[in-house]
Amino acid sequence: MPDIRPTVGSGALVLNVTYEPLCVVSVRRAAILVLSGKAALVTDGDGILHSARDEIPVPSVIRLTRYVRVPYRTHVGLSRRAIFARDGWRCAYCRGPAQTIDHVFPRSRGGMHAWENVVAACAKCNHTKGDKTPAELGWRLHGGAPAAPKGQAWRVLGHRLPDPRWADWLDIPLPDAEAAA
Repeated sequence: MPDIRPTVGSGALVLNVTYEPLCVVSVRRAAILVLSGKAALVTDGDGILHSARDEIPVPSVIRLTRYVRVPYRTHVGLSRRAIFARDGWRCAYCRGPAQTIDHVFPRSRGGMHAWENVVAACAKCNHTKGDKTPAELGWRLHGGAPAAPKGQAWRVLGHRLPDPRWADWLDIPLPDAEAAA
């Protein structure tokens, strides 16, 4: 068995035979798929995995050798971490660091626990807002009206941070490309 220790980017993007992104798996699982012949290495990661007989590069992107049909969910699951990721870990009211989630229209007044009603907030703004709406306080949402995240990257990655080596297969902008432009 290869010596597989978790690294900073300890995940590998799995592509279908058609190069369609399917999911992200651990480096260990990716190495097992490559060694068993169920997947081929597309892009190397950082480092080399060693076993008693073999050495292989750490997989960053792998491609399955057989087509897998996967029924996709039509929506992204609502979770605390996903809300923070959607809002960039910033308070929707003051743009400070977010620590809590807030229901724009309070649940105590009939507000739903849905993507369109939940935002990331700092503790101070959340406490000050309490059981009121932003309009009652004269506040506005800096990011506009909250909405469910869309796109292939959200479906595949969820709230994970993408590895820059995955940008060719996921429709995500690279931070370096934005800075250069």
